[in-house]
This record gives sequence, structure tokens and C-alpha cells, in this order.
Amino acid sequence: MIHSLFLINCSGDIFLEKHWKSVVSQSVCDYFFEAQEKAIDVENVPPVISTPHHYLISIYRDKIFFVSVIQTEVPPLFVIEFLHRVADTFQDYFGECSETAIKDNVVIVYELLEEMLDNGFPLATESNILKELIKPPTILRSVVNSITGSSNVGDTLPTGQLSNIPWRRAGVKYTNNEAYFDVIEEIDAIIDKSGSTVFAEIQGVIDSCIKLSGMPDLSLSFMNPRLLDDVSFHPFTKVLTWDVGKITPQKLPNLKGIVNLQSGAPKPEENPSLNIQFKIQQLAISGLKVNRLDMYGEKYKPFKGVKYITKAGKFQVRT
Repeated sequence: MIHSLFLINCSGDIFLEKHWKSVVSQSVCDYFFEAQEKAIDVENVPPVISTPHHYLISIYRDKIFFVSVIQTEVPPLFVIEFLHRVADTFQDYFGECSETAIKDNVVIVYELLEEMLDNGFPLATESNILKELIKPPTILRSVVNSITGSSNVGDTLPTGQLSNIPWRRAGVKYTNNEAYFDVIEEIDAIIDKSGSTVFAEIQGVIDSCIKLSGMPDLSLSFMNPRLLDDVSFHPFTKVLTWDVGKITPQKLPNLKGIVNLQSGAPKPEENPSLNIQFKIQQLAISGLKVNRLDMYGEKYKPFKGVKYITKAGKFQVRT
């Protein structure tokens, strides 16, 4: 499926490449660079680019383009999901998914890519399984490896490799049992110069941080679940996503403010478009509220907490 993977920074430099089935020349990225030059910004680069002999499927994460090379037709979302999984793994291992972190841990990066893909097909993509196969880097482990000549690769097969819940280790125990939920909603909107709403939509996720011993089942209920539309649950990353839909013109939120130009900055064009970023704590703009969280399968009582955040997604104001 995936023949090669190229990591490209914002300057257009290919700072890492990995090949599985066959070596693909870096010249194939010229098609990607052409599409990048035509795009208005980095987020508008087409995720799928067709070339005479390959397909280039890419994502943009943390100022890095992850560009995969495909020689046969495959579901693009399948490849995009895998690329996001690679970026999430780097974030989990190194604390950040940046060019510097990847270069500083290039050996572990290649070891992870070898385990995550087998002959071009996804194999082990769960964080807890990968951490049993390849231990995360630490200063102490680096010193021991340099003295003994050992590596970060584990000697035994991970316990969760053959489990029907591979994203969770077996026999997990915590001193403090707690469950925290962040209800995060993003507003995508376009406002014209008269103040009228051209387009407005709300999308949200519930991100969870669960530290519960054993294997409990959780049931999260809402006071107004009818607000949710197009709901999906991702079992691996523990993220619940939904699409609330378009905002009705009769109930538009109001946002007022003043924009000041930095001293010495050049004068903008006559009617510039402004991309607005904002964040409102303890508010879900859709009105969604968590009612209760019930736990089954374990006898202890966990500590529970919920936080609401509303922030701007692609929020543009045309003047």
C-alpha cells in the first residue's frame, strides 16, 4: 500500500524519508511542491495529488508535511488516518511532533515506522503496544544503551497485541482513579462586511483523560442529546466527535472587539479578510451539557470532572 514516506518542513526541505517496498526518488515530491505553491496557505494544499505513476497523500501537522507515496488506488482516508496516527505517536514518544524532536530521535523514529508498517501495510499502531515493543527515550535509558550497547527494542511480544482491546494494557492499576472530560467545540464561520453570516457551523469533540483501574465500562449521558448530529466514537483515541450543524440566523452569537495594527506594520489592503482566533472557557456554544457519568464493572468510586471550551476554527471576517 504505502511505498514511501517523506517528511517535509515549511521551507520545502525533505529532512526524513522512509521506504518500505521500493525506493522512490525524492523527485516525486516535485508534484507536491507545485501544488503547495498554488495553494493560498499550507492548510489548502490538496491532500490527494495524482501523478503519472503515483498518488501522493499528505497531511499537515505541527509545521510538518507527512507525504506518503502510493502506487495503487487505496481509500485516501485510510492513509490519512494512518499518517495522523504516526504524528500522534511521535507526539506521545517525544513530547512534541517537531522537526527538531524527530531529528534528535531519528533512530527511534525509524524503529517506530518499521513496527507501524509491515511491507507497506499498517501493523502495530497502538501507543501502549508500541511502547512495549520500543521503549520511549529517556536520559537514563540513553546512557545505559550507550554503555551496554543495547537498544530500545523489547524482547517479548506485547500482551495487548492479540487482545480485542489493543489500545489498553492488561492489569492496569492506578493509585487515584479519575476521569476527566473536555467538551471542546469549534465555530467555523464566514462573516461579510455588513455583519451578515455567510456560513456558520459548529463541530465538537469530547476529549477524555481516563485513569481507572481494571476494565470498567463508562456511560456518559447528556441533558440535551438532541443537539448532537453525525456522532462518531473513535475507540482507539477515546475521542467522541459530532457535528451540531449550521447555526440558525435567529440565534447568532455576538462577538465584539477592536483590532489594532502593530506599530510600524505596513498598511493592509483596502478590504482585508481577517482570520479570527478566540477561546472561551467554561462554555459550549451549542448548549450541550453533560448530565452524569456512570461506571460499571468496578466497585470503587472515581473522581470525575468536566470542562467546556469554545474556540474558533476557521473563523473569517470580510471587511
